[in-house]
Amino acid sequence: MPKRAITTDTAAPAGGPYSHAVVAGDTIYLAGAIPALPDGTRVTGTFAEQAHAAFKNLAAVAEAAGSSLDDAVKIGVYLRDFADFPEMNKIYAEYITGTDLPVRTTIPVALVGFDIEIDAVLYTGP
Repeated sequence: MPKRAITTDTAAPAGGPYSHAVVAGDTIYLAGAIPALPDGTRVTGTFAEQAHAAFKNLAAVAEAAGSSLDDAVKIGVYLRDFADFPEMNKIYAEYITGTDLPVRTTIPVALVGFDIEIDAVLYTGP
């Protein structure tokens, strides 16, 4: 099965030698979205500001791949401080809606310079 790399200038640039997303058949794998602007400027405000920026980047990459977060089947959320979980959960519900919600893992990790990072797998099949 051929794969196709996706990059977009509507989301924060990739922070290394990787693509924003890869389409493989009916599945789209989104790299971790960070709280930064499309020009690369880091969003360093409150946790809520960072979370909204990361979700907007994730949505922009999904759109660039011809999909949306409505097609998410798995989402991973990585938090620097697990105390931010309740606020993240509230913001998450603004971006991930519907009745067939994706599975999710939320993990506390040591992030460099950010309070949150989010990745996802989308399915666009029949």
